[in-house]
Amino acid sequence: MFYFLAKIFWVVVQPLSMVTLLVLAGIVLLALGRKRLGLAANGAALFVLVLCGFTTFGALIIGPLENRFTRPVTMPSRVDAIIVLGGATLARVSTARGVAELNEAGDRLTEAVVLARRYPEARIVFSGGAGMLDPGEAEAATAERFFLAMGIAPERMVLEDQSRNTDENADLTASLLGDTGGTAMLVTSAFHMPRSVGLFRRVGLDVVPWPTDYRSAGQEGFGMDFANPINSLDISSIALKEWIGLAVYHWTGRIDSMLPAQISN
Repeated sequence: MFYFLAKIFWVVVQPLSMVTLLVLAGIVLLALGRKRLGLAANGAALFVLVLCGFTTFGALIIGPLENRFTRPVTMPSRVDAIIVLGGATLARVSTARGVAELNEAGDRLTEAVVLARRYPEARIVFSGGAGMLDPGEAEAATAERFFLAMGIAPERMVLEDQSRNTDENADLTASLLGDTGGTAMLVTSAFHMPRSVGLFRRVGLDVVPWPTDYRSAGQEGFGMDFANPINSLDISSIALKEWIGLAVYHWTGRIDSMLPAQISN
């Protein structure tokens, strides 16, 4: 139930949906003769659009998430498992064409290959099932196709294909790995790392973070940005979704802290 409610909630409250709903509400209110409320709704829609699409707002709020965890200064001498979280492929296209089509978070997979070559004894543990909003094969199947093409031996792969969100990523991955000890690295987008680490800690896996897929320089101030409004909207949506996710996961007891922190580097 939590999974479906979260998906429905986000479809409604993401910035572009909010703009659309506010515009529609404004039109209805104006048609009903509620001129002041109608203009207020349209003004709010314009404000959200300008804030998220034409300013550095998105970079400003995603920066603290991306800066929260850093890659280790001294690399581990041995790594037993490289855990890679889903969210890096286009399921519908990959399924239809029989390829491994990557999205903006594709660095999760490419960085996993880099680590796999650095630690040839490590298992590659990929966690990702089929999504509700992008139907197709389980992402683990697409990732397997990608890793095979990159020369990763199939016997090194551990594929978890049932999870639908980060909470399930952590639970099912922990079940697969069991109590084997050793060092595990976690590869996911930098903005997604705080929530991911918090969830993996809850299931008893103290992972070494390997953040990737950065969306900001991490030093932005607030100002206008007309260069790429579509990208700005995307970053704003991602950051807002992640902050809401952190708040909800903390409120429901899934993570101990609103913003999990790095313990040691």
